[in-house]
Amino acid sequence: MAGASEGIGAAFARELARRGLDLVLVARRPEPLDELAREIAGFARVQVRCIALDLARSDAAAELLRQTGERDVGLVVYNAALAPGGAFLDIPLAQQLAALDVNTRGPLALAHGFGQRMAARGQGGLVLLSSLTAFQGSPFVTTYGATKSFLLSLSEGLWYELAPRGVDVLCVLAGATRTPNYLRQRAEGGAPGELEPEQVAREALAKLGRAPSMIPGRFNRFASQLLRRVLPRRAAIRLMGAQTRRMSLD
Repeated sequence: MAGASEGIGAAFARELARRGLDLVLVARRPEPLDELAREIAGFARVQVRCIALDLARSDAAAELLRQTGERDVGLVVYNAALAPGGAFLDIPLAQQLAALDVNTRGPLALAHGFGQRMAARGQGGLVLLSSLTAFQGSPFVTTYGATKSFLLSLSEGLWYELAPRGVDVLCVLAGATRTPNYLRQRAEGGAPGELEPEQVAREALAKLGRAPSMIPGRFNRFASQLLRRVLPRRAAIRLMGAQTRRMSLD
């Protein structure tokens, strides 16, 4: 579970623990991981291992593969992400390159490494967390949206390639979700269709093995269809820009 310290990642961890799965929790900060592990110990009899690791490191995937070499990892959930917000030219290049490392290189490397192990066993699953920003250009979170488009394409390609080898792959295109980070940044009144992290995790796990990608939440599925199939692309980009401007620039 990469990016497990809070929000959607923590919700996946709780849901999997309720299903009796042992967990490896990964995030940069050790304190939230330890707190989550103690919480899980209070309601589930599963083993929980915490690994404090900065997923922006170039060797993060290799290090995680090394530390889990003795474990039979059957499901990898990659939720970690960086989302620099604001006008593209005003955001330091270093922040945007870090977003590429965490949002694209990290899941690619983990999918490759763990995917090889799962394919060799003939079973396993990969869940990659993307976003509704994947479907069109997303002004003021431009680099973040581009990385989420990469994840969608990567996941759907892997879904086809790995299915014959017993590995299920799912891309989760989440909309506005009431994670701690989102609640700190959201504009007054929030956004339509907001979901709780727990709903995202439950709906995603229900779709694993049944589809290459999914959108949690009925409203979000409707809105996505509207943006992609009814509105002209220019209008969809402008609508997305107006929405994200409130969060990133206000």
